[in-house]
Amino acid sequence: MKTNRQIKLFLVIIIVFLISIFNATYAQITQAANTENNSNIGNNNNEANTSNIENVTNTNLPIYSNAVIIIENKTGRILYEKNSDQKMYPASTTKILTAILAIEKGNLQDKTKVSKTAISDMKSGYTSAYLIEGEELTIEQLLEVLLVHSANDAANVLAEYISGSIPQFANLMNNKLQEIGCTNTHFVTTNGLHDDNHYTTAKDMAKIARYCMRNATFRKIVSMPKCIIPATNKSGERVYKNTNDLIINTSIYYYPGCIGIKTGFTSQAKNCLISACNKNGLQTIAVVLGASLTENRRSARYVDSKTLYDYVYENFTFSKIATAGSTQKTIEVQGATEETKSLNLLLQDDIISLIKKGSSEKIIPQIQLNSQISAPIAQNAILGKAIYTIDGQTYTTNLIAEHNVEKDETKINLFRISIIVGFLVLILILFVILIIIIFKKLKKK
Repeated sequence: MKTNRQIKLFLVIIIVFLISIFNATYAQITQAANTENNSNIGNNNNEANTSNIENVTNTNLPIYSNAVIIIENKTGRILYEKNSDQKMYPASTTKILTAILAIEKGNLQDKTKVSKTAISDMKSGYTSAYLIEGEELTIEQLLEVLLVHSANDAANVLAEYISGSIPQFANLMNNKLQEIGCTNTHFVTTNGLHDDNHYTTAKDMAKIARYCMRNATFRKIVSMPKCIIPATNKSGERVYKNTNDLIINTSIYYYPGCIGIKTGFTSQAKNCLISACNKNGLQTIAVVLGASLTENRRSARYVDSKTLYDYVYENFTFSKIATAGSTQKTIEVQGATEETKSLNLLLQDDIISLIKKGSSEKIIPQIQLNSQISAPIAQNAILGKAIYTIDGQTYTTNLIAEHNVEKDETKINLFRISIIVGFLVLILILFVILIIIIFKKLKKK
C-alpha cells in the first residue's frame, strides 16, 4: 500500500511539473510571436535635422531706429530684428491694445457719453479728436478716431465704457498682455502718454499687433486712409486722416501692399510705427521704435519700415519643401505576410515654408514612429510623424501607411501545433512509464 501511494505521488508530481513546463513554454512562444509582430525596422528613429538655413537675423541692414523687428504674420517667425528685447516707450502704438479690448468686450453699435474725466488730461500738443463732454458716439466711431487719427481722448472714453475707470482698464490691459505672451511690457495709460512705468519692447509689440490683426474689425479700421464721424448731439460732421503715411498713396512714404497699423510719438519715445504688409501672399508685421530723422531729414520710422519690407520681399518666398504622398521611410513589419511586410511611410500633407530665395539646402526631417506598429495595418493609418525645423520654426505632418499590411498567421499556427504535439508526446511518455511501473508491480506479486 505504501508503495502504491509513493507511485501515485510520484506520478502527480510529474504531471504537475510537465503542465508547468508546458504553460511556461507556451507563454514564452506567444510572447515571442507578439514581439515579432510588434517590431519594425527603424522604429523610433530620430534622424538629426541637417538644415543649414541661414540665420536671417544676422543680416546687417541700414537701420536708424533704436529697436526694430519684422515677423511673418502667420507663424510669428522673426525675419529681422535689432534690439528687439530692449525696453522702449511705445507712445500711441499702445492704442492697438486699447482698441482690441474694446472690440472684444464691447458692442460696436453701442453709444456712450464722453465724460469730463475722459478729456480732462488732454494736454496741448497731443493728438485729440476734441470730443466734447456729454457728446454721444458709437463704439465703432470711437475706434475709428482712435486708430485712424490717434485720438488720445477717444482712448479714455473707450476705457471708461469697458471698465468704468482708466485704472481698472489698465489692469485689464496688463492681464491681456500676459495672455498674449508679452513678458517685457507693462501699461498704465490707455493711450501711451508718457509714464516711466509704461514700457514695452519691439518684440512684444509685434506679438500684440499679430494678435490684433487676427480680428476682422481691427484690420478694417487700421487700413482706412481716413474716417468720417457724422454729426453728433454736440458737433457737426468731422473727417480725420490716417496718421500712417505708409498707406496714403499721395505720401512720399507710401508703400504698396501696406495695410495698417498705427503710429506713435512722444518726446521720450520718439517716433514709433507698427505696420503690416501683404504682398505675394506673404503677410508681415514690422515694428519700429525710437526713430528720429535720417541724415537727409526724412522720417526714420518710415524709411526703416520700408527698408525692412524691401529686405523681406526681395529675399524671401514661400516654397514647398516636402510633398504630400512622398515616401519618407520604408519599414519592414515583422509578422506580416511576405507580400505586404515592406511598407512605405508617406507624408500626409505638404510642408510649405518661408525660405530665402535661391536656397538649395535639403532639409531632412526628424522621423518619429509610433511605439507599437504591428500587422494588420490599414492603408492610410497614421504610424508616426515627420518634423521639419526651419530657422527655429517647426512644421509637423503625419506619416501614413502606403498600403494594407496583412497579418501572417502561419508562424503562430505552427507554434501552437508544435506545443500541442509536444504536450501529447509528453502525455504518451507518461502513460508508457505508468504502464511499465504497474506491470513491474504486478510481476513482483
